[in-house]
Amino acid sequence: MESDEAISQLRGWFTGRLPGDWFTSAPEIVLDREEITVIGPLAVPATPDGAPDAERAAAAEGLVRRFREETRERRMAIAREVEHRFRKKVSWGVSIDGETVMFTTLSVPVMTRLRQSERQVLDTLVAAGVARSRSDALAWCVRLVGRHTDSWLAELRDALQHVDRVRAAGPDIDS
Repeated sequence: MESDEAISQLRGWFTGRLPGDWFTSAPEIVLDREEITVIGPLAVPATPDGAPDAERAAAAEGLVRRFREETRERRMAIAREVEHRFRKKVSWGVSIDGETVMFTTLSVPVMTRLRQSERQVLDTLVAAGVARSRSDALAWCVRLVGRHTDSWLAELRDALQHVDRVRAAGPDIDS
């Protein structure tokens, strides 16, 4: 979990650096040890009144594709600046009509030790064709838990940020 100060600095930097016409409001900035994720909100494209859901979804998909193509070079240039300045990789995405579409993401290997019963869960997922490998099965499990515990994870993240603030306000023991 990264500090509020680091997130604030990144938000400020992106606010000053991103073109003002890209998003309908400030992008969401997510920071962890390896990656900075920028998710900018796009306006829902206008469709005729009473247009079917499929037409509205196709219009949104078309807008996302156009945005991705038209902004690619500038996003790559901004990402290089960020990587040089903040020493982290940048991933890009957009949100539109309640959906998030990621253009790039960083996949980072994570080592873990699992007991036999835990490995059997992964092996069952592989045998059933849910995942291609234990690694894919573990990623699937993490996504599933994240999807079903969003509010609990959000509360836990808030608590960790509070701990970071209290720790930062504590006495300086290096003196």
